[in-house]
Amino acid sequence: MIIGGLEKITLLDFPDKVAAVVFTQGCNFRCHFCYNPLLVIPATAAKQKKYEKTYSQISEDEFFLFLESRQGKLDGVVITGGEPTLHSDLPEFIKKIRALGFAIKLDTNGSNPLMLEKLLEAGLIDYLAMDLKASFKKYSRLVEVPLDCKKLEKSVKLVLDSGLPHEFRTTLVPGFIELADISEMGSIISGADAWYLQKFKSDTPLVDRQLESAPPFKDEEMAAMAAAGGKYVKLCQLRT
Repeated sequence: MIIGGLEKITLLDFPDKVAAVVFTQGCNFRCHFCYNPLLVIPATAAKQKKYEKTYSQISEDEFFLFLESRQGKLDGVVITGGEPTLHSDLPEFIKKIRALGFAIKLDTNGSNPLMLEKLLEAGLIDYLAMDLKASFKKYSRLVEVPLDCKKLEKSVKLVLDSGLPHEFRTTLVPGFIELADISEMGSIISGADAWYLQKFKSDTPLVDRQLESAPPFKDEEMAAMAAAGGKYVKLCQLRT
């Protein structure tokens, strides 16, 4: 596993658990609003773009030594990225974490339903979080790569049918998402446990540097989107 970073403790990212967050490196999307550019863009490109923020790679051995030292202190591990499901060794990586007694939350963009299905069939996940970037007609424009939305649809179905606690997440980026899109997006994930609408952050280095310092939606605009989304899922809340 290529590990691009480690957050040693979080009380927010894994509901009801004290967890560590491990960041895998590499992603097949190039989302304009992504604030982890050095986990997405190869190091040479990152250097050319002069990103100030850095991530320190750590070895698997270092990571597992850390986890061993946190047994009995942490409840779980959040695996995020980048996009974790791109890594063929993800199942074995998770098995090693679970063998130490930690629960697993997986963050995914949903582009690799085959890997997601494999993980679910093996019973390796305890909590699932999938990004829903935009309405399907706008997806490729937002993620900046050609995309088969049928794969996303399959991943959504896998999440909804998994029987696991789960959430979907959307970053509300002006120019890419508007109130009229929320109903279409809500219908895609109808019946989901939770849908979190996240405020766009532009005060940090982004994959699309032209978006840096761009204004986010106003609070009342986001509230209207959350009200619209709440018609489709059990819980629709704003995250700022």
